Amino acid sequence: MEIRVLARQGVGIREIARQLGCSRNTVRRYLQEREVPRYGPRAPRPTKLDAFKPYVLSRIEAARPKWIPAVVLLREIRARGYEGGLTQLKLFINPLKDVKAPDPVVRFETAPGEQMQADFTVVRRGRDPLLAFVATLGFSRATYVRFTAGEDSATLVACLREAFAFFGGVPQHVLFDNPRTVVLDRDAYGAGHHRWNPALLELAEEYGFRPRLCRPYRARTKGKVERFNGYLKGSFLVPLAATLKAAGLHLDVAAANAHIGRWLADVANVRTHATTGERPDRRLALECTALMPLPSTTRPRLEATTALRRATPIESLQHPLSVYQALLQEARA
Repeated sequence: MEIRVLARQGVGIREIARQLGCSRNTVRRYLQEREVPRYGPRAPRPTKLDAFKPYVLSRIEAARPKWIPAVVLLREIRARGYEGGLTQLKLFINPLKDVKAPDPVVRFETAPGEQMQADFTVVRRGRDPLLAFVATLGFSRATYVRFTAGEDSATLVACLREAFAFFGGVPQHVLFDNPRTVVLDRDAYGAGHHRWNPALLELAEEYGFRPRLCRPYRARTKGKVERFNGYLKGSFLVPLAATLKAAGLHLDVAAANAHIGRWLADVANVRTHATTGERPDRRLALECTALMPLPSTTRPRLEATTALRRATPIESLQHPLSVYQALLQEARA
């Protein structure tokens, strides 16, 4: 461009070459060209992620239409030898994802031992249903998960018993949504005085907690457990389902329960929580001191690592447990 500008100003080829420090032949060549030369994009530089891009793409395709979070993929490829960071991984996969605005979640903080939020989250309906019972302590954010095929009263009561035994105590109240397994008639005896499901009421009397309800059509007020439900699906269920699908296997209740303990122990309850800035398992140690004791007829408290890593009997699995373990080891290798 400078050559052309100087030529239009009447400067000779020799003087242009002297001013710009190039040869006269170079000046003549550019003056003879009809268009200004255009330079193409630079060739992409090699990155530490290049060798792992086929694996990342295969995982994303196996999980569609669901999405595997970047932190999960980072954990998987680091187990395969990746030494890079999270940023370049996000830059690679973000264009492959449809960005949606997150739903607003209402949260409020509670004192240790004050509240537990409990809910069933639906993973799959139909002939082969898959649901997850999720219980999260309000202060520590420590969470217990059990997968089921239904959400009837007996299942809810059994899961609540397991959650209390896992946490080693009982909170002052438990916050629920409004299914009939919890409440039969809201405000039946006046504002805030509900007709509870008899099975839940019997359990509440046995353990000494007070059941509480979210406002109708405002399940998001259970912000802590609702937020964890999304994390559970993205960080645990989608990657596990993709691994099993790639091997021609199916994610069912038994397979999910066979692996949820290890994930809770190694990932969910030891991560730095985005809201509290602390690990749930460490805050749980403080919250346990504020929980009400379990009834004397209840089995002794299970240690966190033991309960979380508890194995499902092999006979209850659709496929041998060794098959699932081998798949996860292959995904981490």
